[in-house]
Amino acid sequence: MSVLSLTLFLGIIIMTLIITYWSSKRTKSASDFYTAGGGLTSWQNGLAVAGDFMSAASFLGITGAIALIGFDGFYMSIGNLVAFLVLLYLVSEPLRNLGKYTLADMITARFKSKKVRGVAAANTLVISIFYMIAQLVGAGGLIKLLLGIDFGLSVLIVGMLMTIYVIFGGMTATSWVQITKAILLLGGSAVLTFLVFSKFNFNISHMFHTVQSATPLGNNFLHPGNKYTDGLDMISFNMSLVLGAAGLPHLLVRFFTVKDAATARKSVVYSTWFIGAFFIMTIFLGFGAASFVGFERIVEANSAGNMAAPLLALTIGGEFLFAFVSAIAFATILAVVSGLVLTSASAFAHDIYGEIIKNGHATEKQQVKVARLASIGVSIVSILLAIFSQSLNVAFLSVLALGIAASANLPVILCTIYWKRFTATGAITGMLFGLISSVVLVLLSPNVWHSEPGMGIFTGEALFKMINPTIFTVPFGFLGAYLGTVLSKEKADEKSFAEVLFKSNTGFGISSAKDH
Repeated sequence: MSVLSLTLFLGIIIMTLIITYWSSKRTKSASDFYTAGGGLTSWQNGLAVAGDFMSAASFLGITGAIALIGFDGFYMSIGNLVAFLVLLYLVSEPLRNLGKYTLADMITARFKSKKVRGVAAANTLVISIFYMIAQLVGAGGLIKLLLGIDFGLSVLIVGMLMTIYVIFGGMTATSWVQITKAILLLGGSAVLTFLVFSKFNFNISHMFHTVQSATPLGNNFLHPGNKYTDGLDMISFNMSLVLGAAGLPHLLVRFFTVKDAATARKSVVYSTWFIGAFFIMTIFLGFGAASFVGFERIVEANSAGNMAAPLLALTIGGEFLFAFVSAIAFATILAVVSGLVLTSASAFAHDIYGEIIKNGHATEKQQVKVARLASIGVSIVSILLAIFSQSLNVAFLSVLALGIAASANLPVILCTIYWKRFTATGAITGMLFGLISSVVLVLLSPNVWHSEPGMGIFTGEALFKMINPTIFTVPFGFLGAYLGTVLSKEKADEKSFAEVLFKSNTGFGISSAKDH
């Protein structure tokens, strides 16, 4: 454990704790805790959204995936960027106009049903925990590599810190930690990209030529099929990337932190530029890791390739850059998991406790207290699951969460906004069909069951052979929404649909973010 590494890590922790302390002084109400009072500007929220999406899965996982499997890892960079077009044109504005604190608020704006709210809250909890596992696995591997601390203890440290941020600072702390981390990550990635490009004499052709002979894949490095030999699996994987962001609860709640729908749209535009620049840089980082770190060294540090970016920094920039990049990755993880914990806690406290158990009569003080207790519970569950998932690539773990989000949330969001005949029963069956089919097929897939020890959570033959089931589960989510609507005796409330359609497009009746 080097003094420099420890100093930078402690610096990140102290900086984020200062932000949390500052935020705690400004968190006075449920609105402050859940949505930072709706007071973020478009560029601030754009950076925060980018910070949420530029996670450990992106920085560590995608860099490692490109370094080890070449072209198939590149799919993740492109798919993640295209996802924001879906978010911008179909979801962000209606969501901001209809919701208040959580995704369930938006859906129940049309269906005044406790069952709909309960299922939507359950979706949020499951998706957030899946996504959080990816971040915690990245954190454990990173701290183990840099500081020599046991993986389980590393995950526990991150879990404790993320709980502190949420309990004391709420959305204000989470947002400003995200903004700070996004700036650091973009800056650190730019420095590393510049150094890598300089090693190739600032010649892209030279870079592509070099990388073809740098890995065991040889010329195949630049061709598809190194991981996804099945075309159906590849399409399914990209569906997760493109559609998943529009169903991720911790991203969607960010649109409640701004004052109106116009600001929400601008937030997505800003975040798209930030994320686009970042994902372009991951290509250079992946190629650099493959060329200068080497396949064997990357796999030796972590079989899934999660430590490729820090090792690249050590190889071309020495110990200081290694410690700096690792500290940035650590800040990235802290910020993202804090947002996930907050989203999960909000779903439990606001939707389950406040609206279902208390029938909407819970005081703000009670809701915030329950949210803080829920934060602790969510953190404990996520930590325990992450400890058993340390051998998995964090990028592919996050893609599984994206697939669940695309299947369980996106069909119902779109039907709520755009389908006149849609009913509460359809909303419930749509969410359950998407959620259950996704979770079951993931649990039966090679991500969980693998014939080679250490490559999955359990050793054995997978019953479902595809790595990613999204190509089946997204249509299944839409099918559930359709069947629940047409087979039930319930009639659609056309007046409610007209009101939702009008408000989703105009924002009429929303006076301010604070009152929203």
